[in-house]
Order: sequence, then C-alpha cells, then structure tokens
Amino acid sequence: MHGSNFNDMENGIRHVAVIMDGNGRWATSRGLERIEGHYRGVEAVRHTINAALEAGIEYLTIYAFSKENWGRQKDEVNGLMELFCKTISLEVPSLIEKGVRVRFLCDRAGLSEDVVGSLDYCENKTGHCERMTLLVALNYGARDEIVSAVKAIAAKAAGGEVSPSDIDEKMLESCLYTAAIPDPDLIIRTSGEQRLSNFLLWQAAYSEFYFTPVLWPDFTEESFREALCEFGRRKRRFGKTE
Repeated sequence: MHGSNFNDMENGIRHVAVIMDGNGRWATSRGLERIEGHYRGVEAVRHTINAALEAGIEYLTIYAFSKENWGRQKDEVNGLMELFCKTISLEVPSLIEKGVRVRFLCDRAGLSEDVVGSLDYCENKTGHCERMTLLVALNYGARDEIVSAVKAIAAKAAGGEVSPSDIDEKMLESCLYTAAIPDPDLIIRTSGEQRLSNFLLWQAAYSEFYFTPVLWPDFTEESFREALCEFGRRKRRFGKTE
C-alpha cells in the first residue's frame, strides 16, 4: 500500500497524529512493571513511522508525555525520561537514513538538562531531512500551548506591535508550537479510550478521529494502514454541504 493510494484521494491525507495509549495496561496485564510497556511501545513507534513513510504521510505527530503525566508515580516518570534520552540517541541514525526530520512540541521548562540536550541534539541532527516530519509532543498540554500563544500576542499588543483588531486565527496559529504545520487530518487513539486528553485542541477542530481497542505496544504497521483505510472511507465537509 503506497502513498499515492491516499494522496490521490479527494480527502487526501498529509498529517496523522497519534495518542499512544495503553502501555501501562499492556505491561500490568502480563505481570510486568509499567515501564516495560513503555519500552515495548518504542517498537510500536518504529512500526508507525515506517507505515507513515510507506503511505507518503508528510507529518506524523505522536503524543509522548503530557503535562498531566507528571502526576504519575515518580519511578515511572523517571523511567520515562531515561527512556526518552536513550531512545533519541539510538534512533537518530535510523531517522536520518529514512529522511525523517524530528521536531518537539514541547515546553522545555521543567525538563532536565539531559533531556533538553537530547531534544536539541535530535532536532539539530535531523534538521536537514525532508521526507517526513516527526512531531513529538513531550511535556505538552494543548491548553498550556494556547495560553502561551495568547500571552505572546498580549505582549505584542502591550508593546504596540499589534492592535486588538489585528488579532485573528492566523495570528494565534503563528504563535502555537505547530506554526506553519497543517492541522492533523486524522487523529488515532489506541487502547479503546475516546477522548483527546488535552492534545492539539486548537488543531483538531476538523480532524477525523479513529479509535481502536488495540493497546499501543500491539499497534503494528497493519494497524496504521487500517486507520488510513477507514479515513479514506470518510467524507470530509468542513461544515459545508456536499
């Protein structure tokens, strides 16, 4: 199944976002520590990247760690941060070989120097890649992103750079982490949960949603293709009639 199958459609797809859910449940159902589920989930990320590349997707966003995730057990959070650093350093050569540019949708405040250093390293090393952009939402919250954008506009207004009448959707979008990136056409959530969980609230205004009971560590390239096929059967109207 190749990218042209989707890009030639009337509702062609450029950007897919994924809420990777179910790592902990996958592990506990097998009598393992929750962190083992996150390690297994890395393999699912690899499968998803490969499937997205095969389908000709331009942008793939994955929800790796939310603002709310800091409320989890300290051992799990520390293990996740260690996993991020380790995975980033190991995956960079493969991502470069595949032509994948990485960007982080991220509030770097509150992250350790080691984590921030890993993020910067990955972005710098893959910055020249052009086949696909992988956006990793890390220490991310959509409400926080919108508030930060509003603050940036308010600061410009206070400085006399803009007037209230100048403020519109385009200006706000330019202050989001996803500035200049198309909104997701499709948002996939695994594990059977059916909510956004503070993910891309502004950008998801007209996204299609696909929910699957599959736990994230069991999500395969075929799972991704099934989601794309379901997207292909949908009729997107964006508020208009046929």
